[in-house]
This record gives sequence, C-alpha cells and structure tokens, in this order.
Amino acid sequence: MTTSLQSLSGSQELRLLGLAALLALMATVTTIDLLQHAKGGGGRARRVWLATAAAAGGFALWAAQVVALLADDAAVPLGAVPVVLSLAASVVTLAAALRLALDPRPALRMTGGALLGLGVLAPHDLDLIGGATSLGDLARVGAGAGAAALIGALGMRLAAGEAPGRQSAGSLVLVCAGLARYLGQRNLVHQDLPHQGLAALSDDGIAPVIGVASLMLLAVVLATLAVDRQARRRREQQDLARSLADASIEGIALCDGDRIVTANTSLAALLGCPAERLRGRRLGDLLEGEGQARLDAAEGRAVAVTLVGGRGERVAAEAALRPITVAGRPHRALAVRDVTARLEAERHIQYLVHHDALTGLPNRARFNERLEGAVAEAARGARGLAVLCLDVDCFKEVNDTCGEAAGDAGLRLIVRWVERALAEDQVLARLGADEFAVLAPGLEREHEVSGLAERVLAALRPEIWRESGLPALTLSIGAALFPRDAQDAAGLMSRAEAALAAVKAQGGDGFRIFEVGLGAELRERRGLEHDLRQAARRGEFALVYQPQIDVASGRVVGFEALLRWTHPERGQVPPDRFIPIAEETGSILAIGEWVLRQVCREAAGWESPLRVAVNVSPVQLHHPDFAQVVQEVLHETGLDPARLELEITETALVREPARALVTLRRLKALGLRIAMDDFGTGYSSLSNLRVFPFDKIKIDRSLVRAVDENREAAAILRAVLGLGRGLGLPVVAEGVETLAELAFLDTEACQEAQGYLIGKPLPIEAFGELTRLGPAAQARGARDAA
Repeated sequence: MTTSLQSLSGSQELRLLGLAALLALMATVTTIDLLQHAKGGGGRARRVWLATAAAAGGFALWAAQVVALLADDAAVPLGAVPVVLSLAASVVTLAAALRLALDPRPALRMTGGALLGLGVLAPHDLDLIGGATSLGDLARVGAGAGAAALIGALGMRLAAGEAPGRQSAGSLVLVCAGLARYLGQRNLVHQDLPHQGLAALSDDGIAPVIGVASLMLLAVVLATLAVDRQARRRREQQDLARSLADASIEGIALCDGDRIVTANTSLAALLGCPAERLRGRRLGDLLEGEGQARLDAAEGRAVAVTLVGGRGERVAAEAALRPITVAGRPHRALAVRDVTARLEAERHIQYLVHHDALTGLPNRARFNERLEGAVAEAARGARGLAVLCLDVDCFKEVNDTCGEAAGDAGLRLIVRWVERALAEDQVLARLGADEFAVLAPGLEREHEVSGLAERVLAALRPEIWRESGLPALTLSIGAALFPRDAQDAAGLMSRAEAALAAVKAQGGDGFRIFEVGLGAELRERRGLEHDLRQAARRGEFALVYQPQIDVASGRVVGFEALLRWTHPERGQVPPDRFIPIAEETGSILAIGEWVLRQVCREAAGWESPLRVAVNVSPVQLHHPDFAQVVQEVLHETGLDPARLELEITETALVREPARALVTLRRLKALGLRIAMDDFGTGYSSLSNLRVFPFDKIKIDRSLVRAVDENREAAAILRAVLGLGRGLGLPVVAEGVETLAELAFLDTEACQEAQGYLIGKPLPIEAFGELTRLGPAAQARGARDAA
C-alpha cells in the first residue's frame, strides 16, 4: 500500500492540500460565525460560545496544518507529546485571539488577528529549529510567521465587523494567513531527524481520518449554532412582541379559551396588580356583570365594560375580544382601553356647556331648562313661582377702570354672598357678564319676593367690600311671579327684565316687582337709549350757562356750563332723565367729551377771562384716559387751564378712591381747578376734603333753601362755611332763589353763589356784555339783574 501511495504522490499531495484548504476555510468561517454569535449573547452564554469556537476552530485549524504538512512530506516525524501540545496551543491561542476580537478597540481586535495568524502551530514546530539546514530556512520561517500575523490582523479587523460581506472577506483573509504560515514552513523536514523514541505521523490513512473528523466536528458545531440561532431568533421575536405589547397604552391579554395566558404591563397597571397574578385567571373574573357575555356577542367590536381591579376598584373601559392563532392553536386576544379620563373630560365638557366657567353657576341655557321644568311643575301642582333678574350696577365702568381681574373677583364675591341669602331650593344662575337670575319655586306673594330681594341686597354690605379691598358694587333686581304675571317661562323672564329695567332707570341699587305699565316704561327707556346715542350727531344737544357771582361785590366771576337735550319728538328731556341712562350705557364718555370741547372752545373766545365750570361724571373720572382727553382739549382750544373748573361729586370718589386720586392729581398738574360738587348730600366726609386736591366746595341747594327761616339748615350752612375757611377752600352756594337767602350768605361771608335769583341758565349769547366787558360793567350788570 505504501508503494501505491508513493506512486500516486503527485495526485495525493493535491488531494491533501485541497482537504487542508477546505478544513482551513470551514474552520475559519465557523469560527467567525461563532464569534459573531457570541457577540450577540451575554454572560455565561457568551463564554460558552467563545469556548466552543476556540475548541472547534482550534482543532480544525490544527488539522488543516497537519493535513497540509502530510501533503508536503510522506511522514511527519513528530512525537505524541508535541502533537498534543501543538493542538492545545492552537486551541488556547485561538481562544485568546477571539477574546481580543470582542474588544471594541480596533487595535486590540487586530492584535487578536495577529495572534491567530501566529498561534496555530504546525505539528512539527517543536522540532522545526532542529530541522532547519540554514539561516535562510529560519528567515523563511520568520517571514512566513510575520506575513501570517499581518494578514491575520487585517482579516480579524474585517471579520469582526457587522456587515456579512466584511465577515466573508475577513474569513478568506484569515485563510490566507494560514497559507502564508504554511509556505514559510514547507519542505523544512525532508532530512532525517532524530526521533529518539518518538513515533512518526504519516499520511497512511491518517490525513483523511483527521480531515473527516474535523469536518464532522465543524458540521456538528454549525448544526448546533443553527439551532441556537433559531431559538435565539424565536426568543427575540417573543421579547419584541412582549415589548411591543408592554409599550402599548392599551391593556392586552392573550386568552386560551376564557383563561388568561399572558398580559402586558398596561393591563396589569390598569387593574392594579402584577402581570404574573393575571396568568391563569378567568376572563370573567376581571369584568363586572355581563361584561364577558357582551364581549362574546360583540364579535370583535369594542364595547363598554367595567373592569374589577386587584383591590376591588371599578375602572370604566372599552374592550374588544378577537380570535387569533398562536402556535397553531386558536386563542383570543383581549384589548382594553381605559376611558376614565375620556369620560371625565366628557363630563367636564358637559358641565361647561351648562355652567359658567368663572363662577361655577348654571349658565343661561341651563337656567332656561330649569325654568321650563319649574314652570311646568308649578302649573301641574298649582303652585307659585318667582323669577328675579339681577344686574350689577356700573360693572362695565369697574372693568374699564380697575381691570377685568378686579371685576371677576367682584363677581365671585357677589355670588358667594348672594347664595348665602338663598334657600336650598332657590337657584342662582349667571346669564351674562353682569347679569344673574334667581329661580325661587314656591313664592306666590309679593311680600315673599320682596323679602327675598331685600335679603339679597342686604347681603352685599359695605363692610364686605372694604374688607375685600375691591370696588364696591351694588345690584338692581327685577322680579315677576308665575302665574300672575306670565303663563310661560319666556313671558316670566320678559316681565322680570322689564322690572329690572325700571330699577336701572331710577339709578339702580334697588328692586321692583313687575306691574302693568312697566312694559311701556321699558320701551320708552330703550327708545331714549337709542336716541341718546344719535343726539350729538344730530345736533340735538345744546349748552346753557348759569352765572356765578362774588357774594361780597356782586360781580360775575364765572359760569357753570349745563347740558340740555331737545328731542325732535319728546321735546326737552330733563338731565336727571337722560344722564343716568348715558352713564349706565357708557355713552356719557362721548357726551362728556363733546361738552368739554364745546365749553372750552366757547370760553376761549371770550374777551373777559371769566372762569367756566363743567360737571364730570363718575364714569368719566374713572376712565383711564380722562386726564389725557382734558389735556388734549385744552391744547386744541387754547383755553387757559386756570379758567377751567371741573366739578366732581363726592360719590365719584367712593368707588375707587386710589384711582380717583391719581386722576385728580394729573388734572391738577395741568393747572385747572377742581370743585367738590353737591357737598352735604353724599358722604360729606371730612377726610375726602383733606386727601383729595379740591380748590372749592359747592354746597347743595337743599342746604341753601329757606336757610334764613330754618334754624337747622342755617346751623349746617354755618358749619360748612367755617370748615371751608379752616381748610382755606372758598365755598359756593347753589340754588339761591331769594334775596333773604343771598343776604344770609353775605352775612356769613360765603364767597360765591349761583341760582335763579342771580341768573337762569341761558345760552352764552344772553351774557354777551359780561363776556366782553370789564369787571365794573360786570358788577353793574349783576346788580341790575338782582
């Protein structure tokens, strides 16, 4: 058999070299595959796969070296101990190289490749030095080893990558490293070596045995790798499915029949128990009532259910149950969505639809619904029913002057105190910005409604506003009774609003029950409101002037400008009729500016520098732009500010004293004069005279009338005059109509006076001589008029 092998040595060498190349390629590919598989694992699994790669790959690479050497020499003189040592060295070196190849640093990965190229020892490497015949042989061995190290480093850099193409290229390069090592060792053992008791390893059937054994080992490893890779892929898919299920905001459970197999974390959190506790439970245990029956009947559609939590709590949800197939067996998937937040949002939206966001009271729509129901119930039971319409007086002006925040706070305070005055079955609702209504079932008589209205008005005591620091607000109330005033809800509201309009027309801060004829009054008032807005544009306003005299000398020192409205159909409309309407509707701002501009323009054309006084509404005073408007008017008309006098009633200071003080100081800075009007009819507070920058006090006509005959009136007038002298403020007496009243004022040293005795309000043309002539002529004219 030896002879036959020798005769076929040429073909035998090629077969063995081919087997060696196949082993090297398969070993390298398997090793790289195992390396990549180990990278995807962790902990103990990674160490096991690295050890498997080192053992299988090291043995196969060692076998490839042996077969290659057997192809080169018919017999490899190598002892048993060196064979075992070279095999062990191959495995250990590959293990170290693979460990370095897993390092994220490229330099260490290339070091592992170089070690792989150097470390797979040929079986005769232990005897190689002795077999070298020259330094050239040693140099060739060294050159082969160096080339193997460089090629191995490059190959490992490629093989450690993630792309499959780089891994394949790296495997081929690593095979080239083994080839370089082989070429460096080839034909160095042709001479007879001293074996000294060591057996010789020949290719007499041993090479195919080693090759087949290595290939079988590699096949087993690859098969194991394929099985593990499939198992790992299955685990990854399961983990991905579980992660996706856990990432879902919906609760999901997999059911085998009516038993839960697994559930995601969302369902566990929704039920308030660990997911492990849900496994094995019946689906019906999680659903209240007939929930499971509804799910079964829905055939995959979402239905409303109530879940029972781990502690017995109830959770509103939507659920659907759909059939699926898992591992070839029919299952059912339960999807659950928590709708608690949605239902709460819907309830909140429904609440907002029927309630006021600021106060929480029922709004107009909700009030109308309740009113309709209350009217129907009262009609069936032959019972009475009252409706009260409430309106906050001057609320728009408070918003304009103090800001919406103060207005909102004032409304909330009104609601709080009004509700305290109501009975349990009486409902307060907010119909608009400053409009409210009270539904009072069971009230049948006027005195019952009057008592309720009085309690509501009394609830807003002055001390409440002082303690809150908010502007004081008052209410106007109009009421109507069912069935006396109307037979339906709309008619009842209309009658209550008519009564409210009547209260507003009288200045507000009161109440009134509907009476026959109020409808006509309401229509009249609305007509006045409409015509008042057009009066200035139509030229229906006119100014008249009433002279003011120095009591001691009798000379005219100035005029008070008064507004008159001549309606084309109604004729002369009294100021006490249209001024409150103008203040309530806000049109007083435009009317007041028109008056101020006209007065200043006319006074600027007088040759005599007489003063002129203009009344200022509280609405004007509290408007933030009022001082700026006055400054612009003075600039446009050219009137000397010292000749302009603004008359402010004391009630205008009470609502917002701080803001009023700021405005008055700005006006004083312009150089004009400020008088307190109607002193003695309002609060008559001495602190107001001290705090606010007044230049004059005007005594109301009620204190001047019959002062020469009424001892109490005389005492009060003397006190006011003394107060003026003490404060250094001149006093003007209004409403002087008799010589006796004027004589009394002269005796008590009152500085100035005006009234019908001195002169009636007339157009300025009637006082042409006074506005053109000097002081002497003015004095004569005043005495002649007297």
